[in-house]
Amino acid sequence: MVAGVRAAADNEPRMNHDPGAPSPTDLGTRLERTNELLQRMLAEVAKTPSTHAIFVDAGYVHAAAGLLVAGTEDRRSFDLDAEGLIDAFIDKARTIFADSRLLRVYWYDGARRRIHTSEQQAIAELPDVKVRLGNLNANNQQKGVDSLIRSDLESLARHRAISDAALVGGDEDLVPAVEAAQGYGARVHLWGIEAAEGRNQAEPLLWEVDSTRTFDLDFCRPYVTRRPVTTFESESEPPPSRDEVRLLGARIAATWLGERGPDSLAELLPGHPYLPGPVDQDLLVEAERRLSRSLRGHAVLRRSLRDGFWQQLQSRL
Repeated sequence: MVAGVRAAADNEPRMNHDPGAPSPTDLGTRLERTNELLQRMLAEVAKTPSTHAIFVDAGYVHAAAGLLVAGTEDRRSFDLDAEGLIDAFIDKARTIFADSRLLRVYWYDGARRRIHTSEQQAIAELPDVKVRLGNLNANNQQKGVDSLIRSDLESLARHRAISDAALVGGDEDLVPAVEAAQGYGARVHLWGIEAAEGRNQAEPLLWEVDSTRTFDLDFCRPYVTRRPVTTFESESEPPPSRDEVRLLGARIAATWLGERGPDSLAELLPGHPYLPGPVDQDLLVEAERRLSRSLRGHAVLRRSLRDGFWQQLQSRL
């Protein structure tokens, strides 16, 4: 009987014990240590404040604020106190995101060949401000700004660098940027400037964001100043001659071509003798700046100015 029981026991499968495996006591100790580390990490995360950033489409701000306060979207007709406006945006964000810290303000603008203007350089030197430049084509249209905004928004949200983004803009092309940031858990708040009439922000953009806020005339007025325009009628000195204005047009054309290159010239030639509206406006404003006089009431002088501009360009062919 005893022999039979012993034989049966010998036939039962035996559990192999790995000498290197941790004992139940060791496993319990490790779990306790892991839980303690997790609790410490969660406590640190709870102490870490959330972070926000402000993304400003400068083209939208100039157009919307200029139209609202100065009655024009033409940036050459008014001055924008960018530093004061940025400070106002920061103060507003501090109020809205009371328990959050500012990462920085991103200021998106266009420039010829992405070279900072003196105004953009001054903005870039402000504390907590990052200037990001797209390009400007021959018609003064911004190119690449929306893609820069999307890249920054998406990257910061993906790396959990921000929890909230205040986006100052209105272009429908910004919708993918909003979607990308939201996909990584960030909340996007659309800030806009009161429209003089109708709307200045695309409806699909308004639908996509987490909240909206509009700044009115009283908010914008301190930061927009219309530039004075002088006229010949108010001047005691006689106006310049047609030859003087024609020569000035040639000088401006030489500068224009040097900044933009031969490709821009090729774009203008099919329209001769007419200049595209933005180029013609640039020419007129620059001539008035150099003359310290207005040419708005002198059609003959304006034609001389354009003649000199074209003659200089054609001499380069």
